[in-house]
Amino acid sequence: MTVRVEKQGLVTTVIHSRPEAMNAMDPESADALVAAFNEFDNDPDASVAVFWGEGGAFCAGWDLKLASALSGQDAHLRELDCEESKAEFPRGPMGPSRMALSKPVIGAVAGPAVAGGMELALWCDVRIMEESAYMGVYCRRWGVPLVDGGTVWLPRLVGQGRAMEIILTGRKVPAQECLEIGACERVVPDGQAREAAEAMAREISKFPQGCMRADRRSVYLQHGMSVEEGLRSEWRNSSPMLAAEGVAGATRFKSGKGRHGNFDDI
Repeated sequence: MTVRVEKQGLVTTVIHSRPEAMNAMDPESADALVAAFNEFDNDPDASVAVFWGEGGAFCAGWDLKLASALSGQDAHLRELDCEESKAEFPRGPMGPSRMALSKPVIGAVAGPAVAGGMELALWCDVRIMEESAYMGVYCRRWGVPLVDGGTVWLPRLVGQGRAMEIILTGRKVPAQECLEIGACERVVPDGQAREAAEAMAREISKFPQGCMRADRRSVYLQHGMSVEEGLRSEWRNSSPMLAAEGVAGATRFKSGKGRHGNFDDI
């Protein structure tokens, strides 16, 4: 098995393990990751997922050794064709890259997250990178395009001009630069990405989940909207949570819980 799942309370860690290939993606792993994230999203006892590549690499992209054996008429390539006329949008070659989950995923990035691996990292809601980790469109040098969301997520995170430079040049983007431009949210010492991601996941899992998920969903829904449309969308999406969770939360605050930024007992 190249993918396994480990659970600790409300936190689910999805582990991709092909260390001999720097966790480069193959069809078996892609399918297994989709299944793992579907199971997480449908699990009532799971609140936050951590996505981690075992063995010192997040993901080196699609396994080019496998891709070299394909042809333009290969069944795998036809299967991954994403014509708009298709009734169902197929899974991405990298697996979960086109999934729209209802719960947050934190990427724990060690070593390379390049080509399709960079796209998987960008798919996560939050990215924690180790100091020696890096991103990059390394597939640029091999004539392999970004088809797992890289041209969608990267400009939204770092801005179009900066994204264009990274995409066109295919250069290495070290962790510290990723932090500075907004491609990741935290940098930690080597060997600590999974631990830091799981700690963040536990913190998020403490909060009222309906409200948290509504706010997360609202962020994604407003893409492409005007300010007014975004505000209306936010109200429609999130206001039901005022009654569902907000009143109870205000009552807990009134009773003395959560004062002065203390979230240990809420």
